Amino acid sequence: MKSHQVRTYKSAEHLPREEQLAWKLAAVATDPVPLEPAVLEMIANRIIDNAAVAVASLVRRPVVTARTQALAHQRAPGAAVFGVSNARTFSPEWAAWANGVAVRELDYHDTFLAADYSHPGDNIPPILAVAQAKGLGGHDLARGLAAGYELQIDLVKGICLHEHKIDHIAHLGPSAAGGIAALLGLSTETAYQAIQQALHVTTTTRQSRKGEISSWKAYAPAFAGKMAIEAVDRTMRGEGAPSPAYEGEDGFIAWLLSGPQARYTVPLPAAGEPKRAILDSYTKEHSAEYQSQALIDLARRMGARIPDTDSVESVVIHTSHHTHYVIGTGSNDPQKFDPTASRETLDHSIMYIFAVALQDRAWHHERSYAPERAQRPDTVRLWRKVSTVEDTEWTRRYHSTHPSEKAFGGRVVITLTDGTVVEDEIAVADAHPLGARPFARQQYVAKFRTLAEGVVDDAEQARFLELTARLGELTPAEVAQLNVVVAPEKLGPEAPAGIF
Repeated sequence: MKSHQVRTYKSAEHLPREEQLAWKLAAVATDPVPLEPAVLEMIANRIIDNAAVAVASLVRRPVVTARTQALAHQRAPGAAVFGVSNARTFSPEWAAWANGVAVRELDYHDTFLAADYSHPGDNIPPILAVAQAKGLGGHDLARGLAAGYELQIDLVKGICLHEHKIDHIAHLGPSAAGGIAALLGLSTETAYQAIQQALHVTTTTRQSRKGEISSWKAYAPAFAGKMAIEAVDRTMRGEGAPSPAYEGEDGFIAWLLSGPQARYTVPLPAAGEPKRAILDSYTKEHSAEYQSQALIDLARRMGARIPDTDSVESVVIHTSHHTHYVIGTGSNDPQKFDPTASRETLDHSIMYIFAVALQDRAWHHERSYAPERAQRPDTVRLWRKVSTVEDTEWTRRYHSTHPSEKAFGGRVVITLTDGTVVEDEIAVADAHPLGARPFARQQYVAKFRTLAEGVVDDAEQARFLELTARLGELTPAEVAQLNVVVAPEKLGPEAPAGIF
């Protein structure tokens, strides 16, 4: 890996395009390096993971709405939409939109956390949709996905967005555009313009993840994917972009990030170096914000030592700056203690999540968020006794670049009404590569089968899993079938009428 310094340049300063971050991202994306076997296997795992969480959300209102919009844009050749017969295909940007919302709705797929945070699996819907619409095979698809993961994870390692209240899809738009360019074998010039366009149109604020969190939290990454497809389409037709998008005097860094004096360091593979960033990412065992994954596992463990949670006087979670201020009491969001809050808000409240996991010694993607569960009086009493504090050591470990030190957990101190103190800590989730039960192909398949049960019939599950097992060898016709189909009645009614 090479470290690249990025800063703002005045308009009078000449910055050759080869020195611009967008060009360097484009050069990585379009570098036709071979795929390592471990990378190819992990890409297949993440396709399985995305499908698992998508089928579990097919009847949820935001997903139904996005799918209904996509169904109004039928096109052949086109791309598949989760749940819908493969005999019907749709315009790729709309298929990516519907599939992206389905993948993101439950907050249950892969993650990478560093200077910023991300769900790099959000690259899969737009890149797969373009592969299907353009009749490309499994090797091309895998090459595009490896590039999308690489760009997003490298940007997340180098550039913090959330400290400036910029939503993390500002890294996803460029990564998806680069991944699509790699998929299609486009020139570095075309990829460069598309990456800049995608950055420009997908920079939004973090209010989508603050206060009364709405369904837009699920829509935002799908929007970025849709915009990336459109950006690539325009640049393939010869259109350009605001340039230099990152370094310009009125650009991204100067006015939306740390300003004209800021310096960022972004690591990128050198020319000819394999794209391996996907191996740095990790998926979720539990449907909740990633910083809660390890703490859910800790709550399940500690619950056995506290049979009566009404005996709890206080619960203090000592954790990282990010966890404290984003999903903890440091956010100063009263909604995070509201029993009538939306699911999207509850999954960003570690106080709620820890209370339920402590009581139930389990976590479920639906039951743990049910209104009757959130409003249970004993849960509300416990929930309001939970607080978080920043611990500088957990913050240091959160930002560590050393894999064995990097941690997303914390130390929990539970004080009982009789003065007894119960204390424990956890560094990483059980499903993390360094956790108690790391996820491998077997666990990804098990997650898929668990979430598909009662929704996808056994033969369809087997067909889809068989295709993923041969990902790098799939023909274009087989890539077109890389979708999970359910019986029409499993999709529920369409959304109310809109414009389309």
